[in-house]
Amino acid sequence: MADGGEGTLDAILTAVGDAGRRHSVCVRGAGGGAIHADYGLLASPDGPTALLEAAQIVGITDPAGMAAPVGTRTTRGMGELVRALLDQRVRRFMIGLGGSSTNDGGAGMLIALGLSLLDADGREIAPGPDGLAALVRVDASTLDPRLAECSLTIMSDVDNPLAGVRGATAIFGAQKGVLKEEQRRFDDAIAHFAELAEGATGRRAADSPGAGAAGGLGFALQWLGGTFHSGAEVVAGLIGLDAALADADWAITGEGRSDAQTLLRKAPFVVAEHARRHAVPVSLISGAIDPDALPELGKHFAGCFALPNGPATLDECLANAADLLADRAEQIARLLIAARPR
Repeated sequence: MADGGEGTLDAILTAVGDAGRRHSVCVRGAGGGAIHADYGLLASPDGPTALLEAAQIVGITDPAGMAAPVGTRTTRGMGELVRALLDQRVRRFMIGLGGSSTNDGGAGMLIALGLSLLDADGREIAPGPDGLAALVRVDASTLDPRLAECSLTIMSDVDNPLAGVRGATAIFGAQKGVLKEEQRRFDDAIAHFAELAEGATGRRAADSPGAGAAGGLGFALQWLGGTFHSGAEVVAGLIGLDAALADADWAITGEGRSDAQTLLRKAPFVVAEHARRHAVPVSLISGAIDPDALPELGKHFAGCFALPNGPATLDECLANAADLLADRAEQIARLLIAARPR
């Protein structure tokens, strides 16, 4: 199971079996260095569908990308991959957003796809939030015309707009390294970029649900004509979650850390919703559980379990994750067996 972030590519390719193939490509990561990223190609009667995961290219878990100042990080590599697939005659895309380290409003991706971002002297600017501060004009006439032929399905677990108090920078900037004193400047930069981009074409997307996903990559994709979907619901359909639940006794789901955001229709919450429709109990296993969120989480899950057995460092938890997960799942199974009528 996945919701558009890390693991989406693995979940879908596993589900579709021989109908999907994994490929790898070298593009620019968030910090500008070369990175090898995986993507999928799914066979369909309407032609191949490319399955892209932003976390593969501009992921927050990439040390090289995170080492670059957040003001200079860009989504250019996403555009490079899309352009390479356009050259292969791919016109259908499913793009998972989540776990990104960038905050550029998708400007880097759009530059790689031909958009011109110019300063007062008509020179190209750098697409990171630092560079966007000098933006004066957006020229959409140079955008790759093949994009008009494309179907773009956007998968995300957040419905935030691009800018403002619920926007990409205000809500998700801190986890990417945006300092409190930088938030207003970065937010203004991507909002200004969006205003000029919308003015260049008349297409509005900055206030659309999901525009703030992946540091504003959701805005850029919707500005290109993409349609926003709950990533967890898309993956649930592709992996056949309802069919699996139909004859199930119990469901076990989880994520890296569970807190109040889990209730905003992240993958475990969507599993719980589907399980409820089939009258199947569902338990939650997570790397960590926010105790403040536990009362609300408990309303949706038949037991919430964190992995650590006791005080431990993050490195120790990561090193022993497989054993901890197996131990916790075994204890849930023992409860299930004990609760069965004899």
